[in-house]
Amino acid sequence: MAPRPGTLIVLCYVMALAVAVLAGLVVRGAHPIYVAAVADLAATCAVFAFSFALRNSSFYDAYWSVAPIVIGLYWASLADPGAPELRQAVVLALVAAWGARLTFNWARGWTGLDHEDWRYARIREQTGAFYWPASFLGIHLFPTVQVFLGCLCLWPALSVGVRPLGWLDAVALLVTAAAIGLEALADHQLHRFRDDPARQPGDILDTGVWSLSRHPNYLGEMGFWWGLWLFGLAAAPGWWWTIVGPLAMTAMFRFASLPLIEQRMAERRPGWAEHAARVPILPRPF
Repeated sequence: MAPRPGTLIVLCYVMALAVAVLAGLVVRGAHPIYVAAVADLAATCAVFAFSFALRNSSFYDAYWSVAPIVIGLYWASLADPGAPELRQAVVLALVAAWGARLTFNWARGWTGLDHEDWRYARIREQTGAFYWPASFLGIHLFPTVQVFLGCLCLWPALSVGVRPLGWLDAVALLVTAAAIGLEALADHQLHRFRDDPARQPGDILDTGVWSLSRHPNYLGEMGFWWGLWLFGLAAAPGWWWTIVGPLAMTAMFRFASLPLIEQRMAERRPGWAEHAARVPILPRPF
């Protein structure tokens, strides 16, 4: 009997974790950021091996949401004795909540090996025989680099930041929790819309948070990374340069992911142009 798709996913990520640990042990003694980067890259290669072997790049999709949890736990285990434990607990809880929700949202939409993200199918059509190199570089490696940049602020927030809790931590908590809540609400409203038996082909969701932005789920995702950066800034202002993470995330969503989605929606929804004229793609300044 062939393994179930869910079993293959679990096996894939258990193997990826094992490979990450082994890679980290090889470079033990180096700076923990470097160790995490090497382990992250090794785990990505392991996931890619499953994607390639089973001809489905969506094996990588859950990696986006589970890697930050592992990285955060690793760095928190190396925390300076003076790092406030409450900040660590709050940041780890927020990252875990974000990761669990995003992973669940992916899992309930993934039907098995017969299902692959529509963006991957488009890349396959565009690259032909070069699809798998393109998959490794564009679908696996590039997102890993982006997420790792976003996670850099976790190092000061969880490990070396010793400043006591203050007002900036409160702002960071508000931004991060609100972002996670916005993503959850947007996804809930979207799934309810899709499951509505009265929905007609071509209908566009324009109620709830979807009346304020054409992509509130992506707005929440961007806000999450900015919130984490604020935690890092509150813990250790000298690590302000980790702003490269949320900047990279915002740029990727705003100038790569969203234009692709907008193009697809315009092709599939006759009323999209009118909808776009009424509802902003993202609230300013995004």
